Amino acid sequence: MSKPPGQFRFLKSRHVSEVTVLHAAMDDFHYDRHAHEEYAFGVTLAGRQDFFSGGQFHRSTPGNVVLLNPEEVHDGHSGGDSTLGYVMVYVPPVQLEAPFANAVGREDASHFRSADTLIQDHALRGAILELARLVTHQIGSRIDQEYALHQIATRLVQREGRFQTNTASVSRPDALLRRAKDYILAHLEEDVSLDDLSQAAHLSKYHFLRLFRQQFAMTPHQYVLNCRINAARHALDGGALPNEVAFRYGFADLSHFNRRFKRIYGMTPYQYQRNVIN
Repeated sequence: MSKPPGQFRFLKSRHVSEVTVLHAAMDDFHYDRHAHEEYAFGVTLAGRQDFFSGGQFHRSTPGNVVLLNPEEVHDGHSGGDSTLGYVMVYVPPVQLEAPFANAVGREDASHFRSADTLIQDHALRGAILELARLVTHQIGSRIDQEYALHQIATRLVQREGRFQTNTASVSRPDALLRRAKDYILAHLEEDVSLDDLSQAAHLSKYHFLRLFRQQFAMTPHQYVLNCRINAARHALDGGALPNEVAFRYGFADLSHFNRRFKRIYGMTPYQYQRNVIN
């Protein structure tokens, strides 16, 4: 009998809005390339975690911390013969603004972006696992989970030794591609075309496709699907029916929605919703 491709369990924090924990055990499952709106703080627990992120391929062994910045394109699968086990905590940037600002000691500090994807750090690993434990078992109070977030933010800033500010210059290609991305997010429920996106970026289709792939490591079509899946996930969190969500975000039918969702979250929209809505 063949083994199932993986077991996945999502849990939502009851205290800190939109904080989500994933427990995963994977053998023969591959995530499609995608990006989350949140920070993703993970710890590899067993096996080997192979993935692409930040233009590089990485291999994480037990004890390593995996850190993905918001909107950082990545994929993932089990490496080697052993089952991959890991925990991942997804935290919206808004929940870390105050902890990061406090760690820097400057109220106007901008969002943190880590320069490292794979990190070996006992204190950081412990803070991530503690937050995952609190959310998973629904124990402690709001301030306990907020303290764990504070510990994560503080350790990251200490390791980095610097903090990226909003005054950093933005290249012209970055600014033009940002226009296209903003257009996608503003028209998620519409049938957008490549012409629409290239015009929003004020680029020819040829230059738009080339720059977009360089910037986001995926095609515009893949990126539109990724944004729709992210929006669909939030709708499912709010209790919307999978059939309704599939129709709202332009999927051909529920089967199409199921396939696309599962390639990113390891389960169908219905299974995900049962996980997070208690």
